[in-house]
Amino acid sequence: MRYHLTGTMLGRVLPLFLAVVLCAFDGFKLYLKDGSYHVVREYKVLEDRVRYYSIERSDWEEIPTDLVDLKKTEGERQARIDEEKKAAAADAEEDAFEKELRKEIGMIPHEPGLYLVSAGLVRTFKPAELKVQNSKKRNVLKAISPVPLVAGKSTVEIDGEESSQVISGLRPTFYYRLTQERRFGIVKTQAKKGVRVVAVWNIIPVSNEVVSDRLDVDIFRQQVGSGLYKIWPSKPLEPGDYAVIEFTEGTNEIQAWDFRVVAPATSEKN
Repeated sequence: MRYHLTGTMLGRVLPLFLAVVLCAFDGFKLYLKDGSYHVVREYKVLEDRVRYYSIERSDWEEIPTDLVDLKKTEGERQARIDEEKKAAAADAEEDAFEKELRKEIGMIPHEPGLYLVSAGLVRTFKPAELKVQNSKKRNVLKAISPVPLVAGKSTVEIDGEESSQVISGLRPTFYYRLTQERRFGIVKTQAKKGVRVVAVWNIIPVSNEVVSDRLDVDIFRQQVGSGLYKIWPSKPLEPGDYAVIEFTEGTNEIQAWDFRVVAPATSEKN
């Protein structure tokens, strides 16, 4: 339906030739005061009439200004513009994050191990020398040739009550490249008479199955490449000693990269 001008000049409260334009693939609603609406691509307020492009009829039409609910139309239109701006800002932020992530991934060495990127530099963590302590003796635990298992309880330990590899910050984000496809995670170690205990093994007689007791830390993990993961704790860590471990459940196959977390100089918000 095409409306023609009436003698009513209520539209003069609006600036002459005020133009309002919104372009969208599916259009938007131009509300009328009787509760109905037209789906339009754009509209212009021209003193006593509103000129709009009808999506339904693919043509320009006009309607008296006093029949149009401009306040409702503009309110919804502005809300939609604000949402589109938020979405665009979120997309830009995500693009920047992905760009920085790709840059960091390209910096990570191809050798298996634990890494941390800080101020554009890659920090490489040394693997820990693990030892197994049982009631008879203490043996170095090697990933290639694990020590023979003895039924009973054993502890997996690292020499020293504190790690020399210190991190300032309670929520570190690591890159971890697996040595092989095995399980991995972060554990809190416990200081005990000159050593840090990584895990306590309960070894079942005959089957030699290992039941491991550890202080596992809840983490987020994101695979960012073949065998490469980005890992970080789900909540801030308590200051103390930890280790990233790679292991096979039920066996004595385990490797570890130890580190010590200290509170930053200034308060850290998470």
